[in-house]
Amino acid sequence: MEYENQYQHVPAAKYECLLFDVDDTLYPVSSGLSKACTKNIEEFMIQKLGVEANKVSEINRVLYKNYGTSMAGLRAVGYNFDYDDYHSFVHGRLPYQNLKPDPVLRNLLLSLPIRKVVFSNGDKVHVAKVLRKLGLEDCFERVISFETLNPSNGTNTSDDEDSFKLRGSSTEILDATNCPYQSALPETPIICKPFENAFEQAFKIANINPHKTLFFDDSIRNIQSAKQIGLQTVLVGTSHRTNGADYALESIHNIKEAPPELWESDNKRTEGVRYSGKVANIQTSVMA
Repeated sequence: MEYENQYQHVPAAKYECLLFDVDDTLYPVSSGLSKACTKNIEEFMIQKLGVEANKVSEINRVLYKNYGTSMAGLRAVGYNFDYDDYHSFVHGRLPYQNLKPDPVLRNLLLSLPIRKVVFSNGDKVHVAKVLRKLGLEDCFERVISFETLNPSNGTNTSDDEDSFKLRGSSTEILDATNCPYQSALPETPIICKPFENAFEQAFKIANINPHKTLFFDDSIRNIQSAKQIGLQTVLVGTSHRTNGADYALESIHNIKEAPPELWESDNKRTEGVRYSGKVANIQTSVMA
């Protein structure tokens, strides 16, 4: 009885999971991958979808602004294509050689005895390459990638009249000045951040309690969506907090500037699980 009472006095951890975006979050935007990705997307739109070269940058900008990813926007306005072909074209030519092993981040992640999950809009091959280049492939419990939320490969490439109409007026339909309410936008069949259904599926798949999870992302829109759903949020890439961000970090290397409870509660939890290996197993049984 004395043993049980002693354990019960150990405070519960505030956070049970750390949820991480990958691109421009686990590595800096200065790596050049984001810029190269945008270039590849626009080349795909021109070469594979027949988008006019003099309009492609503006169309891509508007699609990304409204849908979180250009791919989701393209599908929303009627373009049909094979998802694997898209990912191969867009990510297959990225300058991964610019990414180097990051022992500092690796040590920081491994020092936290708490669940760590990747949640990326990128495809599984891309995410695996990035983690491997950074030397972080064994730092996460699991990876939630594009394929996790979108098991279909988008192989239905038939065009109908509505698709042609949407494509012909995509910029007008999606321009925020003509379409101020998101509910008026064409829906996308792709599940991805920043939309609520993507977060909800990720929580279910990885057995995540959003109210005990800290979410790291470089996208303000993703951060704001996450906050509305109940996550604690950390905006990465700037030291300036914006609406929806509980914390802001210039670099992921500054993770210790995130809530001190993250480190304090984990120290207490580590002390607590020393009481009994049996109890420790119970505490970590939420692993998906």
